[in-house]
Amino acid sequence: MITRIRLPHRHLAPPGRPTPPPEPPRRPAPPPATPWGRWILAFVLLMFVVVLLIARGLPGEKSKQVSYTDFVAKVNAGQVQSVDVGSNGSVDGKLKDGTRFTSQLPTALGTGQLQQQLQSHDVQITATTSGGGSPWLSVLLAFLPLLLLGGFFLWGARRAAGSLTGGISAIGRSRAKIIEAERPTTGFADVAGYDGVKQEIGEVVDFLRSPERYARAGAKGPRGVIMVGPPGTGKTLLARAVAGEADVPFLSVTGSAFVEMFVGVGASRVRDLFDEARKRAPSIVFIDEIDAVGGRRGGGTRLGGNDEREQTLNQLLAEMDGFDPHSGIVVLAATNRPDALDPALLRPGRFDRQVTVPLPNQAERAAILAVHARGKTLDPGVDLGTVARGTPGFSGADLANLVNEAAINAVRADRAVITAQDLDTARDRVLLGRRETSNALLPEERRSVAVHESGHALVAALCEHADPVAKVTILPAGVSLGVTEQLPEAERHLYSEAYLTDLLAVRLGGRAAELVVFGEGSTGAANDLAGATMIATRMVREFGLSAALGPVGYASTSPQFLGESMEDLQRRPYSEQTQRVVDEEVARLLAHAEQRALMMLREHRGALDRLAELLVAKETVDGAVVQEVLRGE
Repeated sequence: MITRIRLPHRHLAPPGRPTPPPEPPRRPAPPPATPWGRWILAFVLLMFVVVLLIARGLPGEKSKQVSYTDFVAKVNAGQVQSVDVGSNGSVDGKLKDGTRFTSQLPTALGTGQLQQQLQSHDVQITATTSGGGSPWLSVLLAFLPLLLLGGFFLWGARRAAGSLTGGISAIGRSRAKIIEAERPTTGFADVAGYDGVKQEIGEVVDFLRSPERYARAGAKGPRGVIMVGPPGTGKTLLARAVAGEADVPFLSVTGSAFVEMFVGVGASRVRDLFDEARKRAPSIVFIDEIDAVGGRRGGGTRLGGNDEREQTLNQLLAEMDGFDPHSGIVVLAATNRPDALDPALLRPGRFDRQVTVPLPNQAERAAILAVHARGKTLDPGVDLGTVARGTPGFSGADLANLVNEAAINAVRADRAVITAQDLDTARDRVLLGRRETSNALLPEERRSVAVHESGHALVAALCEHADPVAKVTILPAGVSLGVTEQLPEAERHLYSEAYLTDLLAVRLGGRAAELVVFGEGSTGAANDLAGATMIATRMVREFGLSAALGPVGYASTSPQFLGESMEDLQRRPYSEQTQRVVDEEVARLLAHAEQRALMMLREHRGALDRLAELLVAKETVDGAVVQEVLRGE
C-alpha cells in the first residue's frame, strides 16, 4: 500500500529610485571566430599530400613495361634510340618510333655486354641516380613532418588563446547571463499559487520601480532575499518572474559557476559580477543554488580543504557589504539546503529576508495543474480539483511531470484528448513506477496479493480517522505487486494521535489479512513494516505521543529538504537508556496496531474473502466497491 504523509514544514521566520546614471559603454564583444579557421588543418594536410605527389613525380607519357629479353632483342634489332639507366638497374628508354618503355636490368649478371651492344647500335646512353631530383626538395621532404607538427601546435595555441577572449584574464570574468529590461520573460501571472511568496518578492520589484516611496517613509529596500524550500517548488521560476516584472537588468548565475580549478577565479568572478550590476544599476543579481558557494566554512583547526571556496564566499560577503544601499542593487538567491549555508551569509544587512517556498497546498496544486494544462486538450470529464486532491506532497515540478505523462499516455492510445483515466494512470506511474504488464503473478501469488490489499482496504474503511479508500489494485507497478490508494478529504496540516494510530493499523492491515487467511505472513509486508516503524518512531521520539517517554521531542532543529543528514543520525541527542525506551514503545505501538487490524478482519472475515475474490477476478476496484462489500455482510 502506498500512503503519502506530509507533515507541515517548519517555516523559517523572516529575519525615490535615484535617477539612473547614464548607461556606461558596453564591454566590446569578442571578435567573431574566423570562418576559415576550422579549415586550416585540412588545408595543411592537403598541401602535405600535394608535396608527396610532386616528390614522386607527376605521371608523364605512358610507358610500356618490357622484359629484359625483349629489351635486348629491340637493341639488336636497332629499334632503340636512347636509354636512361638508373643506379638500381631501372631502364627508361625511347624507341625510334617515339614509344616510351621501361625495363629492369639484372645487375647481378653484369651489364658489360649490354653496354657494348648499345654502343654498337648507336643508342644514346645516360645515367641517373635513383631517388634523385632537386636537393632542396629532398631537404624539404626530410623536414616536412617536423614542420607540419610545429605548425599544428602553433595553430592549436593560437586557437586556444583566441577562445579565451582576451587571454588568461578572461577566466576570472563572471559568467552571468544578463537579461536586459527590454527583454522581459516570465511574469507573476505565470506562477500559480504562492500569493504570500509573490507578495514578499514583489516588494523587491516595487522598491526598484519606486524607491522614492520607501525614501519618504525612511525605509530601506532589502539588500538580499533568499528563497528556501524543497526541490521543484518553483524558486528559479519565481526569480524569472521577478526578471519579467521588473524593468531593470537581471543578472542570473549559478553558484557552481564561481569555483573552478584555478585559485582566485571564484573571487574574481564575484567582483566582476557586482561590477556589472553597478554599471547597470538599478539591477537584480540572482544566484541559483547558492549553497554551492555559500556553504559553511570550517573551523580554525581545519587545515587545507576548500580554501578556494572560502575565498569566494568571503568575497561575496564583502561585496554585499560594500555596495551602496541606495544604488538599487538587490541580490536574490535560491537553495534547497538552508542548513548548509554559512551563518554570516544569512545575517541582516546581507540577506535581509528568508522566504520559504513550501510544497503547494490543494488549491495551489489545482492552479498549477491549470497552468500546465494550457495548450493541451482535456476531456470535459477531467476535474483538476480531484487530481489536486489525489496528489498531496507533489511539488510544481511533479505536477508538470504528471500532466506530461498523461499526455504521453494519450498519445500511446492514439488520442489527442487527455482523459481522467490518463491522469490517474500518470499519477500511478509517478508514484509507483511503470506498470509491469508482462510481470505475470503465479496463481497463489495473485491470491496472496489480493488478500493483502483487501486487508489494507477493509481496515482503512473501518477506521474512523483513516483517509477514504480511492482504489485497490493487484496489478504490479514498479516494485509494488499491489496498491491500496487513499485520498484525503481535505488538506491536512496537523495530525492527531487518533489519526496516526489508525494509520498504523491500516499499514499493518495487509499483514494481518495474511495471518487471518493463511495463518502466516510473507515478504510482501516488508514495505508496510518499514513505513509503520518510521511513523511509530516519530510518534515516540518527535511528537511526544508515548506515555513511557513523556512529553519529550528529539526532532531536527532545521528543515532537511533533501532528507535527514547522516550527521544527525550518528549524533543522537539522548542516551542509550532512552533509545531502549524508544525501541520498546515503538514495538508496543506496532503490536497494538496489528492486534487492532486482526480483530477487525476476523470480525469481518466474510467481507475480506469477497473483496479478495473480486480483486482476483477484476484486478482493480474503486473505493465504492469496498463500501458495498462491507454493507453486504
